[in-house]
Amino acid sequence: MSERIRAHVHVTGKVQGVYYRANTRDAAREQGVDGWVRNLDDGRVEGVFEGPESDVETLVEWCHDGSPRARVDEVAVEYEAPEGLDGFEVKW
Repeated sequence: MSERIRAHVHVTGKVQGVYYRANTRDAAREQGVDGWVRNLDDGRVEGVFEGPESDVETLVEWCHDGSPRARVDEVAVEYEAPEGLDGFEVKW
């Protein structure tokens, strides 16, 4: 089994009100990645993804397109120490 990593992402663009969080949750669960996603007051979406490196990187790449109705301008990624998250949720 590969080592777990943690990616903390901030997605900028038209990413609220276009099912970005729900689609991120579905993509994460399909990929087997743990973590969470939420809207920020400044219009961005924030997410934390934990899992095997290849799966997390696949989800980070997915964020560049996101949901079909989204327009992604930028995805900023910071890598942090995993905290052992289990499951994936949409935070409110």
